[in-house]
Amino acid sequence: MTIKRDITWRVGVIYLALVMLAAYVIVKVVYLQVAEGSEWRAMEAKMTSKEREIEANRGNILACDGRKLACSVPSYRLYMDVVADGLTDEVFYQNIDSLSYCLSVFFKDLSPKGYKRRLVEARRKKSRYFRIHNRRVSYTELKKIKQFPLFRLGKNKGGFIPEQLDMRKKPFGILASRVIGKLYEEKEKGGMIGLERAFNQELKGENGINTFTRISGRWVPEEVVSPQNGNDVMTSIDIEIQDVAENSLKQQLIKHNAHHGVAILMEVETGAIKAIVNLHRKSEGFYIEDYFNYAIGEATEPGSTFKLASMMAVLEDGLINLDDTIDTGNGVIKFYDRTMRDSHYGGFGKITYREVFEKSSNVGISKMIVDNYKSRPKRFIDRLYAMGLNKKHGLEIKGEDEPYIKYPGSDSWSGVSLPWISIGYESELTPLQTLAFYNAVANNGKMMKPYFVTGVYRHGELVKEYQPKVLNPSISSLSTIEKVHDLLVGVVERGTATNLKNNNYKIAGKTGTAQIAKGRDGYKNGGVEYQASFAGYFPADRPKYSCIVVVNGPSNNVYYGNVVAGSVFKQIADRVYATGFDMVQEYARREPGEGVLPYSKGGKKSDLLTVFDKLRVTVDGSEVESEWISTLAQEHKVSFSQKTFKNGLVPNVAGMGAKDAVTLLENAGLNVIVSGRGRVIEQSISPGSRLKRGVRIFIKLG
Repeated sequence: MTIKRDITWRVGVIYLALVMLAAYVIVKVVYLQVAEGSEWRAMEAKMTSKEREIEANRGNILACDGRKLACSVPSYRLYMDVVADGLTDEVFYQNIDSLSYCLSVFFKDLSPKGYKRRLVEARRKKSRYFRIHNRRVSYTELKKIKQFPLFRLGKNKGGFIPEQLDMRKKPFGILASRVIGKLYEEKEKGGMIGLERAFNQELKGENGINTFTRISGRWVPEEVVSPQNGNDVMTSIDIEIQDVAENSLKQQLIKHNAHHGVAILMEVETGAIKAIVNLHRKSEGFYIEDYFNYAIGEATEPGSTFKLASMMAVLEDGLINLDDTIDTGNGVIKFYDRTMRDSHYGGFGKITYREVFEKSSNVGISKMIVDNYKSRPKRFIDRLYAMGLNKKHGLEIKGEDEPYIKYPGSDSWSGVSLPWISIGYESELTPLQTLAFYNAVANNGKMMKPYFVTGVYRHGELVKEYQPKVLNPSISSLSTIEKVHDLLVGVVERGTATNLKNNNYKIAGKTGTAQIAKGRDGYKNGGVEYQASFAGYFPADRPKYSCIVVVNGPSNNVYYGNVVAGSVFKQIADRVYATGFDMVQEYARREPGEGVLPYSKGGKKSDLLTVFDKLRVTVDGSEVESEWISTLAQEHKVSFSQKTFKNGLVPNVAGMGAKDAVTLLENAGLNVIVSGRGRVIEQSISPGSRLKRGVRIFIKLG
C-alpha cells in the first residue's frame, strides 16, 4: 500500500506539472498572438520579404526646338561583395592579380599591388559592400569594367555590385543655367531654384516599389509598382539666341570690368522669353551664370529708362505737345536742397519735349513733371500705377522682387520725390519688369505676362500647354503709344543711341545711366556705383522682339547706357535679325502690288503646273527638273526655278502652303506642329541648321 500510494502521489505531481505547463503554453500562445502578434508578424515579413524603392527618371527641360537644356544621365558607383556565396577562395585568388592590374590601369591612382592589398584586406574582414573606388563611372565605362576578371562572373560568383545614380547634366553648360535651376543634394527634396523647382512636380515623376521574397535562401524580386517617369518641360528659350546673348554680354562685362550684368530677349506678341542671361563676376575676367537671378530678383533704381513712363503720363493726360518747347537752361536745376544736372555739360537750352526725351535731359523731364503735377502728385503716381509698374508679374520661377514706386503721403515722400521719380530714382524695378513695360509699348499697349515654359510633354505628347497671358490689355491710349514709339525711334536715329543706328532695320529704345546705392552705406561715403542699361525693341516698324541689357558696376570710367549696354543690345539684335528669316525675308514674302500677276506660293511642280494650266497663266521654266519649285511672279507670267534642299540641313519652307511644308519637313525626319492659316511665315528651327531626325519643329502660317 505504501508503494502504491507513493506511485500515485508521484503520478499526480507529474500530471499537475503537465497541466500547469499546458496552461502556460496556451496562455503564452494567446499572448503572443494577441499582444505581440503584429510585432512578430512584422519580423517574419522582414525575414521573408523586403521592399526597395525604384527611383523614377526625372524629366528633361527642353529648349524651344526640343534640344535638352537639363537631363538626367546615369552614373554608377562600384562595390564588391568580397565574400559572395559563389566566390570561393580558389576563384578569388586565381583572379585577384589580373583584376588588380585592370583596376590600376583604368583608374590610374594606385598600383596593382595597392588594389590587391585593399581587396585581400576586405575579404579578410568579410566585407559585403566594399567600395572599389570613390569616382562614379559612366555607362560606357561600366560596360568595359564588367569585362574585368571576377567582375565578368556577375554578382553571386564574382561579387560585382554596380549602383546606379542619376546625375543632372546641362548639355549646353552655363547657358541659361540660373533659369534652368538645380536640384538639392538630397534627391527627395527635388528642385532648389529655377525651373527645376517651379516645375518639380511635373519633372520628378513617381517612384515605384520592388518587393523581394526569400525563397530557398535566395531573394527573388517581384515588381509591385512600376515607376512613373517624370514629364518633359519645354521652355521658350532659343539656345542659339541664348548663346549670342551670353557671349555678347560676357565680352562687354570683361571689357568694362563690371560686377554683374543681365540680358533678356522677349517675344513681343506673346511675352515668351527667348533668352535670359545673368552673369556675375567671380574674379577679374571670369564670370559665372549660376550665382543669382538678377533679371527677376534684383529691383534697382532704373534710371533714364523710366523716363518713358514719365513721358507717357503727361501725354496720356494731354498736358503737353511734343513740339512744344521747354527751357532746360545750362543743364542745372535745384529742387529744394538737391541739385539735378544733365550729363551734357552746359545744358541744352531751349528745346522741344521731343528733344528732351531723345537727348535724355534730366532737367527737361523733371521740370516737365513738376510743372504739371506739383500740386497733384497723386495723379502722376496713379498714372504710373495704372500702367502696372507697381505690380509683380506672378512668374513661374520663384524669387521675383517687388517693384516699388513711392506714393504721396507715405513716410518717405518728400518735396524732391516727384522730380527724382520722374527720371528713374526713388523707385525700383527689376530688369524683367522694365522690359515687360517696353514690350507693352511695342505690342500697341498690351502688356503680356513674361513666361518661360510653353508646355509639358509626356513621351512626346502634349500634356499641358501654357498660353500667352495678358496682364493689362491697354497701358495707355493708342495715340500715346504711337507718340512714344516715335520718341523711342528718335533716340536711336537722332538722340543718345545713334551708335545703334543701322541701314538694315530700325531699333526703338531708350538708354539709361543710373547711380545706385552700393552696400549698407547707401549713397554715403562713396557707396555708389553706376548702372548702364538699354531697353527697346526691333524691328521698330514691325516689332518682333523686345530686349533689355543692364550692366551693373562698370569700373573702367565708361558707364553710359548707349556704349556699355547698347552695344550688347545691338549684337543680339543683329544676330537675331540675320538668322530670323521671317524678318529678313519680309519683303520677299509680301504679295506683289497691282500689275504684277499672278502671285503664287512655292510648292510641288506638278501641282503648280496643273493650277497655272487651268488659269491659262504663262509659265517660264516649266522644263526645270525638280520636284519642288520656287516661283517668281512677274508682270504677265510666273517663272519657275529649282528649290534646293541640302542633305542633313533643315529645309526652308518659307512661303509654302501647309500641306507642302509638312510633307517636306516630315520627309526630312522632323515632327511638325502647325499653327495658323495661309502660307508659312515662321519656322522654329532656322533653315540651314544641322538636321536632327525626330526633333519637333513648329511652323506658323499667316
